[in-house]
Amino acid sequence: MFDLDGTLVDDMREIGDTAARVMHEAFGTPLPEAHAMYYASTGMPFERQLLELYPESSREQIHRVALHFHEVKITEAYSKVKLFPEVPLMLKSLVRTGWTLVVATGAEREMADLILEREGIAFLIDDVMGAGQGTKDVHLEAYRQRWPGVPFVLVGDSRFDMEIAKRFPGIIVVGRACQLPGWVMTPQDLMRLGAAWADYSLEDLPKVLDRLSPAGLEGRDRELQETGGFPASV
Repeated sequence: MFDLDGTLVDDMREIGDTAARVMHEAFGTPLPEAHAMYYASTGMPFERQLLELYPESSREQIHRVALHFHEVKITEAYSKVKLFPEVPLMLKSLVRTGWTLVVATGAEREMADLILEREGIAFLIDDVMGAGQGTKDVHLEAYRQRWPGVPFVLVGDSRFDMEIAKRFPGIIVVGRACQLPGWVMTPQDLMRLGAAWADYSLEDLPKVLDRLSPAGLEGRDRELQETGGFPASV
């Protein structure tokens, strides 16, 4: 289960700039402070971020600001961002070895679908859940119910992603580290938060998963031999 922004798509600088500007215009927060506030709580839907960051604001105002952010994000951030360069080959390698790939994002599912299609990797992704389907913990529970009893890996880039995995026993969590002005999340930071492995690139993820879940992979190989097809592992 992959996060989208900052994990598959190299867009956190653009999204952070957009969020900070929206927060500055709506709440008067100085831009440097708005950047720091956004990055510190990234990983959850933006409306939920705003509810936590501006608890004195009305829900109506929060909702309006979140809608405006999503509109601006589409035109100013998502229109120009690209995948991290290693992502297509990494995903293809995972599919070849039998993993089923899904995406869970705090963005809108329709926009995630468009980005995956535009970047030519939609055919590799079995399913996408976005803000309209709940938060990532809801997504994770839904996917676990869909594929019970299989090896399950969550790949993300934020503290929120790492913390979600702790709520579900048996989930392997790995992280993409990041260094941006106003936001640094090193591999060591992510591993302190619970990641079994983390790096600035996901190029080695297929090899890492072979090492992290040998028992699960052995079971998957047996199922491949018995069924002649891919098992429903995530």
